[in-house]
Amino acid sequence: MTLQEIADALAGHCRNGTDEEGLSTLYAEDAVSVEALAQPGGGPQVFEGLEAIRGKHDYWNNTMEVKSMEVLGPYPHQPDKFALLFKGEAIVKESGESFPMDEVAIYTVKDGKIVREEFFYSM
Repeated sequence: MTLQEIADALAGHCRNGTDEEGLSTLYAEDAVSVEALAQPGGGPQVFEGLEAIRGKHDYWNNTMEVKSMEVLGPYPHQPDKFALLFKGEAIVKESGESFPMDEVAIYTVKDGKIVREEFFYSM
C-alpha cells in the first residue's frame, strides 16, 4: 500500500469505529505509540508493540465514551508520514465528566505498515 492508501484507510477506520481492524491490517507488530502525557493513574506514555497499543485502546474504550468525533485529514507528508486531526467530545464513564478532544496524530509508515504514532494534545 502507498502512504496515501494507508492514510486513507486509517482515517476511514477512525471515522467508522473499526479501530481493531485498522490495527490488525495497517500496523506493524513492533509499532510504537507515544501519548503527549503519561496515562492517568501512573500508566505509561509510550506503548511498544501492537499488543500494548491494543491494550491502550481497550483502556480507553473501557473508561471513556465518545460523545462526538470528527476526523480530519489525512494530511500526507512525503515520504513516510501523515497526520490526522481529531475533534470531538468524550465522557469519563466513572464520573460522567465531559471534556473536549482536540488532538493531532502524526503517523510514520515503513515497508507498508504504520510503525509509529504520536499524539499531541493539551490537558
